[in-house]
Amino acid sequence: MTIALAIDTAAPRLQLALLLADGRVDTSIDEITTGHAELIFGRIADLLARNGMGYADLERIVTTTGPGSFTGLRIGLSAARGLGLARDIPVVGVPSLLALSLSVTGPSTVLLDARRGEAYFQTFSAAGVPSTEAALLPMDDARTGILAESQLIESPFVDIGLLARYGATADPATHHSEASYVREADAKPQTAARIERLGT
Repeated sequence: MTIALAIDTAAPRLQLALLLADGRVDTSIDEITTGHAELIFGRIADLLARNGMGYADLERIVTTTGPGSFTGLRIGLSAARGLGLARDIPVVGVPSLLALSLSVTGPSTVLLDARRGEAYFQTFSAAGVPSTEAALLPMDDARTGILAESQLIESPFVDIGLLARYGATADPATHHSEASYVREADAKPQTAARIERLGT
């Protein structure tokens, strides 16, 4: 089995999981809203050390790609990409709504509070099998779109062990380690005072 490290920093937790060659999963979870950057590499080192491993043993990195906390998400993605680059191993990105669907076996609806009276919304026919695209909807519209036979998932916390198992076999070519914001970023580049470059 592929030895994989899974990282999730999209919600107010620092979650790590190490999938071992024998199929066991060891996890590290910190309940934090900030400070991911200060903790993440120390926690990864601790997780590897207690399993008698080092960075050289890793064969794949798996990370959630959001939507979620802008700062937390960027920290997790940066750590995953950095480790993948340093070790020359695949980095698998898993959208957070899909990652949340892994915790149920049948049809599910993921509905996360996106604030401002809106919700991140996506339906799944089975664990990890989307039946609609991820969307940002008014909360009332999202609630009316929940199917009766669908299990409702409203917690933003993924099962990090299931994420590691999913990512160990997912195709890196179709699971890109790019942020999945769903909602456009509030910050926009300022162009009013931009000075045109010579030759343009």
